[in-house]
Amino acid sequence: MTGRERVKAALAFRPVDKAPLEYHPCGRGLYEHGEALRGLIKALPGDFEDFSDAPIPKPSPDAVDADGRYHEFQTDGWGVTWEMRIFSMMGHPFRQPLADWAALDSFRCPPHPLAESGAMERYARHVAEEQEKGHYVKGGGIGFFERMHALRPFEDVLMDIYDNGREINRLADMLMEYEMEELRLACEAGVDGIQFGDDFGTTRAMLMSPEIWRSFFKPRYRRLVRFAKDQGKDVFFHTCGYTEPILPDLREIGVDSMWPQLTAYESADALAKRLRELHLACAIHIDRAGIMTRGRPEDVTRAVHEAARAFDIWNGGAFFYVETDNDFPFENIRALLDAIGAYRKGE
Repeated sequence: MTGRERVKAALAFRPVDKAPLEYHPCGRGLYEHGEALRGLIKALPGDFEDFSDAPIPKPSPDAVDADGRYHEFQTDGWGVTWEMRIFSMMGHPFRQPLADWAALDSFRCPPHPLAESGAMERYARHVAEEQEKGHYVKGGGIGFFERMHALRPFEDVLMDIYDNGREINRLADMLMEYEMEELRLACEAGVDGIQFGDDFGTTRAMLMSPEIWRSFFKPRYRRLVRFAKDQGKDVFFHTCGYTEPILPDLREIGVDSMWPQLTAYESADALAKRLRELHLACAIHIDRAGIMTRGRPEDVTRAVHEAARAFDIWNGGAFFYVETDNDFPFENIRALLDAIGAYRKGE
């Protein structure tokens, strides 16, 4: 099987010749571990787009004080000023252009990066080159809840959604149209699948009732997902936290694969059983806040084997997902990839 064939088989719950593997190009891991991390990734190639030669980021000297502490403010194309204290990791909104709804009338979405001169042609060429190498390519990264609470204070957005006011609906529709254009461009570039993502849960419950999610978000996501499916694309959805009540809804609107936060659920076995019942494939992402950051290599190895068993990875319906955040001990990353490598080699 090529990587593309292997991913397609996993999404269709068909047996695979070896466990599918996806890497995420997280700059922080490369910043902390550099060429050593690159070496591990190159020794265990994945099935999705290859990021092993992604540049190793470096902070601006002006953003690091005499004691080596990083602190920086950056304003993005949406007009949000972010405060960052961990280099190459998302910060927190410091100034938000829609903190006052009075600014909504003059607010405009920025241009799409792929709409810039020559960008679409370069991206389509890159997609084709990756696919020629046998890699499965995802596009998108589409979500609008997190964009809303970047533009406007988080608590206000939650209350706005609860009140179902005119302004929050207007903003959501504006952002959805922006995402629809991004989706169209990604599909036009020839990607295999589309990644959606919004964090809707805490470690114990959803951020809002399932009923409110279904009334506010579900119709909008249904339209986006339907467009992707009409273009023949697989649909992936990431959401951190506990979102078990809406898993059937995501499957109903056409989602093919979930990337859940495993520790937010009762057990890997219970979640695996539920996802298999729904015919939702799973991206297996080993707990990064606990095991990958504070655990021992043997804990990492055990977690990989337990997840692979629970999700029955040889018979499809699951793939490994690797993302290296800040403060992962290198020996834990090595243990993670060594354990995954056993399933890549059939051991």
